[in-house]
Amino acid sequence: MQFLNDRTPSHDLTYSDVFLAPGYADVASRMQVDLTTPDGIGTTIPIVVANMTAVAGRRMAETVARRGGVAVLPQDIPAEAIADMTSAVKRSHLLFDTPITLHPEDRIINALDLMHKRSHGAVIVIDKARRPVGIFTEVDGEGFDRFTPLEDVMSSHTIAISDTMSPEELFETFTERRVHLAPVIDDEGRLAGVITEKGALRATHYRPALDRTGRLLVAAAVGVNGDVAAKTRTLLETGVDVIVVDTAHGHQQKMIEALEAVRSVNDDLPVVAGNVVTAAGTKDLINAGADIVKVGVGPGAMCTTRMMTGVGRPQFSAVLDCAATARAAGKHVWADGGVRHPRDVALALAAGAANVMVGSWFAGTFESAADTLRDSDGRLYKENYGMASRRAVTFRSRGETTFERARKEMFEEGISQSRMYLDPKTPSVEDILDRIVTGVRSASTYIGATTIDEFHERAIIGVQSFTGYTEGQPIPESW
Repeated sequence: MQFLNDRTPSHDLTYSDVFLAPGYADVASRMQVDLTTPDGIGTTIPIVVANMTAVAGRRMAETVARRGGVAVLPQDIPAEAIADMTSAVKRSHLLFDTPITLHPEDRIINALDLMHKRSHGAVIVIDKARRPVGIFTEVDGEGFDRFTPLEDVMSSHTIAISDTMSPEELFETFTERRVHLAPVIDDEGRLAGVITEKGALRATHYRPALDRTGRLLVAAAVGVNGDVAAKTRTLLETGVDVIVVDTAHGHQQKMIEALEAVRSVNDDLPVVAGNVVTAAGTKDLINAGADIVKVGVGPGAMCTTRMMTGVGRPQFSAVLDCAATARAAGKHVWADGGVRHPRDVALALAAGAANVMVGSWFAGTFESAADTLRDSDGRLYKENYGMASRRAVTFRSRGETTFERARKEMFEEGISQSRMYLDPKTPSVEDILDRIVTGVRSASTYIGATTIDEFHERAIIGVQSFTGYTEGQPIPESW
C-alpha cells in the first residue's frame, strides 16, 4: 500500500478519512478475484464474526462458515454449550441449510415461536420417519387460531429435492417449478436439509470454510484469567479449530502468560491474540506465540472505551501500523471493529489486514444469537450489548458472590442495551455478506488485484475531508 502522491498524513486516520484511488487493472471480472485469506486458517472470504455473546452462536457460526467466513464463539459461554454448538456446526451440511422441523400435530404457535431462528422463514413438517409432509410459512397461518394444528394449514403440495443435485440443477429446478424454497431429502426420503433459490445461487459464488477433515470451521475465544491451559484443552476437545485469546487490553503481562499457556497445550493450532493498536504490542504478542494479532481498541459500535478513558487509536492507522510489523515477522493481523460499510472491509484489507472482524453489524440478523423481538410497531429487532458493558460483566461473573459481582459491575466500558433492527430487505447475515463480498470484489477490479495480498500491494490510499466522505454517500430519495 502507498498513499496517493506519496503524501504521508501527519495524523492517524479512521476508515472514513481515507479512500481507494483506482488504478490500471487487467482484471476482467469480479469472478477472477480470490478472497481466500492469507492467514492460513481456512477462510475463503475475509470475514470473522466477533466473539460477542449477542451475536456469535451456533446459527451464526454455521451460516457464515458455509459462505467462507468463521465465527468466534464467546469466552463467556459455558464449556458444555460450546461443545454443543461446535458439534452442531460440524454436523451441518456444506450446501443445505439446517431446517426447522415440527410434526403435523404441532400448533401454529409452536411454528411462529421458531420461525425467526432461520432466515429461510419456513418450518418443514415431518412425520415420525423424518419424511417431509408439508411446509409452513407465516403466511399459511394468517386468519387461523394460533392453536390450530399445522396439518390443517400447511402447504402439502410441495416439491422435495434430492441431496445429490448440484447448485446449478437446484436453481434450474426452482426456476422451472416457480418455487423459492424446498426440503431436501436423502435416498430414503428422509429430510436432509432445506434450500432456497437464493441459497442455491450463493453456493456458486462462495466456498465453505473447512477444517482439515472437510467440516465447517469454528473458532472460540478464551480470556486471560483463570486456568487458560485447561480452558484451551477443553475447547480443543470440543473440536474448535482456532483459539482466540481475547482481552480489551492485549499488551499486558497476563496476555503474554495466557499465550504461553495456550502454546503449552498445542503448538500447531492457529492462535489469535489481542487487542492491540501499536507496533510494539503486535511485536510482543507475536514473540509470545501469536500467529495472528487482533487490532482495535475502541472502534466498536458497542464500545465506550475511548469516551470513558481516552485510550485507543483510529482504526485505519492502527491496522496499517500493526500489519506492517506482523508482515515483517511473517505473521498476520485481523482488523477488529469500526466496520459499518463494505468499503470499510476493503480499506482494512488495503491497510494490510488478512481478515476483518464484524460484530454489531451482524447483530440485527436472523442468525445472531439473541432472541428475535418485536417493538410496538411490529418491527423485528435483536438486543445487542458490548462485551465490557455492565450486562456482559454480570453474565461473566455469575458464579461469584453478589458482593463481588456488584463491585465489578461498577466498572463498564460498553453499552448494555441496544436495539438492532432487522432490515426487511436484508434480514440475514448472508444478505450482508453478499454486500461485503460484492464490494470487496469490485474494489479489487478497480485496483487490478486478484488476491488479498495483491489488494494490499496495489492499493493507493488518499486522505479526504468529511465533505469528501459525504459526497460518496448515495441519496435514496430525492433532495
